[in-house]
Amino acid sequence: MGLWTLLEGCLLVANALAILNEDRFLSPRGWSFEEYSGVKRNSFKGQILGLIYATQYLRVLLILLDTLFIIIKLVSG
Repeated sequence: MGLWTLLEGCLLVANALAILNEDRFLSPRGWSFEEYSGVKRNSFKGQILGLIYATQYLRVLLILLDTLFIIIKLVSG
């Protein structure tokens, strides 16, 4: 596994986190960000929720990275 494959994998994970919808998927399973404020925010579950929200707010950057990866894949063959 090369560095390029690792970068593609990280981009796929970031895309998967960015499409998680709180109302549809997270809240019914007890993963709402409202439940994890204050001290609980430093727990592992709180850290994962923070990562999910960070990827949701950085969607424009993700779209640009996706476009760049697609162009590079098309050009390299």
